[in-house]
Amino acid sequence: MTGRPILTAAAMRGAEAEAIAAGTPVETLMERAGTAAAEAILRFAGIVPALVLCGPGNNGGDGYVVARRLRERGLDVRVAALGEPASPAARTAKAAWAGPVATLAEAAPAPLLVDSLFGIGLSRPLDEPAWRRLAALAAVARLRVAIDLPSGAATDDGRLLSPVPYFDLTVTFGALKPSHLLQPAARHVGRLAVADIGVDPGAGADGGLHEIGRPRLRPPGPADHKYTRGHLLVVGGAMPGAAALAASAALRSGTGYVTLAGEAGTVPDAVVRRPLAALDELLAGRLGAVLIGPGFGRDAAARALLRKAMAAPHPLLLDGDALRLAAEEGWPARPAGATVATPHAGEFAAAFGDEGGKIEAARAAASRTGAVIVYKGADTVVAGPDGPAVISAAPSHWLASAGTGDVLAGVIAGRLASGLPAFEAACAGVWLHGRAAQLAGPGLIADDLPLHLPAALASCL
Repeated sequence: MTGRPILTAAAMRGAEAEAIAAGTPVETLMERAGTAAAEAILRFAGIVPALVLCGPGNNGGDGYVVARRLRERGLDVRVAALGEPASPAARTAKAAWAGPVATLAEAAPAPLLVDSLFGIGLSRPLDEPAWRRLAALAAVARLRVAIDLPSGAATDDGRLLSPVPYFDLTVTFGALKPSHLLQPAARHVGRLAVADIGVDPGAGADGGLHEIGRPRLRPPGPADHKYTRGHLLVVGGAMPGAAALAASAALRSGTGYVTLAGEAGTVPDAVVRRPLAALDELLAGRLGAVLIGPGFGRDAAARALLRKAMAAPHPLLLDGDALRLAAEEGWPARPAGATVATPHAGEFAAAFGDEGGKIEAARAAASRTGAVIVYKGADTVVAGPDGPAVISAAPSHWLASAGTGDVLAGVIAGRLASGLPAFEAACAGVWLHGRAAQLAGPGLIADDLPLHLPAALASCL
């Protein structure tokens, strides 16, 4: 269910070091990177006058190769540099560039701007004259391309270390980097191309960090029945509509049997409705998983219901108010891997604090609680208690709408009820939810998503 690998700056350096140790000189890697970037730029922009900005490090060396390759393909190319190359490989790349090199301050604009000032590993803001000049050149360019990452973006956590222009295309090498998917940096990269330069991403793999991928789900067979496809119990609360959305989503995403305990909003007739007074009986029954939290409330009655759900042996998904109550209860111990929690940023901060980057924070919360954490947002991170993590860039920003999180909770809980391990269920649910949003299109509301889940599910069978 995992997609393309994602490497931090340190992991990418490790992968490059492995390639170099195996006999590929750094100059060869630089030549491959610049050549691949030039080809991607040509496919994207065509023949248009270009200005390539080169920094002092190896990212700048890539830029000199880009400039040479673009000129060989017929483009009118100029180069401006922030300073002299600081590494032997970058000096070799500059020496192979036959044209003049202006300073960044005196660079004249061009319709195509290629930013090769700084790549991975940037740890401090650009000097103000540099970012101001970059911003001015980007503002008048018709097309803007970044090499590896937009200059001023941190590599590993999505931060912007200094003001960063918006780019139309980013060409990176070997593997994705976290900030290609993490906000706010991700909104500056534009289209994203990953070029193969002969580096094995697995050589530097960072604790199982990947892009979320399309799941492969088992369709029901002739021996299946409603219980083998999963029996999910949804515990309702103060806002019946939220639990109804979750129950509908679970059914539409392939769950065999859904029971809703509590007041019910509008739900399909196939959802079995029971009073909250029957919760003890239901929790003692034949369940694949329990979902508690959407529209739940945080009064004493809600707290008592949560304690019952957490004490039951079934896999459990905590959403919304149940997350805050569980944090106040000190996250009672449950069987390892049997719990999924789905906080948005506000809920995450209330439950776990807001220190560190999103990946680091999600992994720490998972380790602390033993739960799989689905840290929702425009950049959703799923982290398991044993370290693996995936990132999903939001496929539709129309998901920023009331109730869509309740739908996500229902989809994940349904996959959990079907027997998938918690981490796999979370990944599958995030992917299905995003695909349903793409199918629903602009203007979607939460009620639309369950109607598109069957088509999303069909693409995974």
